[in-house]
Amino acid sequence: MSQSEPQSGKAAMVAALNVPRNAKIGFVLAGLFTAGLFALFVLPGAQRPIGFYVALAFVLATSLGGLLTALFTAVSAVRLARQ
Repeated sequence: MSQSEPQSGKAAMVAALNVPRNAKIGFVLAGLFTAGLFALFVLPGAQRPIGFYVALAFVLATSLGGLLTALFTAVSAVRLARQ
């Protein structure tokens, strides 16, 4: 599909709800939050091997990023519905 053709279906929905932008913002915020928690609680004195904390940080960042993306997309859907 070229850029001049109108989008329809899933692609149009994703574009209308700004999903890529919401995902970028959601995962950046989640990464910053995770890095802050890591710096506050893990770096000063880790009781267990650092690999466990890195794995936990990955899970937190990905799950929080997905949650924020879903929330931002829901807000976009509500705004689009009100127009």
